Amino acid sequence: METATMMTGIYISEKAKLRVGQLLHEEGRGDDYFVRVSVVSGGCSGLTYKMDFDNETKQGDQIFEDKGIKLVTDRKSILYLFSTTLDYTDGLDGKGFHFMNPNASRTCACGESFSV
Repeated sequence: METATMMTGIYISEKAKLRVGQLLHEEGRGDDYFVRVSVVSGGCSGLTYKMDFDNETKQGDQIFEDKGIKLVTDRKSILYLFSTTLDYTDGLDGKGFHFMNPNASRTCACGESFSV
């Protein structure tokens, strides 16, 4: 019998990891940069994801690392982001980053906003 491990952080897929690395290189950002993820009010479902590169942590930041990529969020946003995986798609249906969030009870058609 296997014991289930509770996921409590923010994670990144292999495709997203590769794309983040490419973007950091293209933009000439050093190893001190990380991915800052947050949740802000907005969008047709009420909440929207925000993602940027940053190199300074702030008081209260929650810091996670997955596959060698540092993912940082604020204390308020982590409540919405527990067990969320940052993914990247480059297929015909659209190209870009998206969040696989098990906490979202509803998402809009474009996938840019969600509610819990």
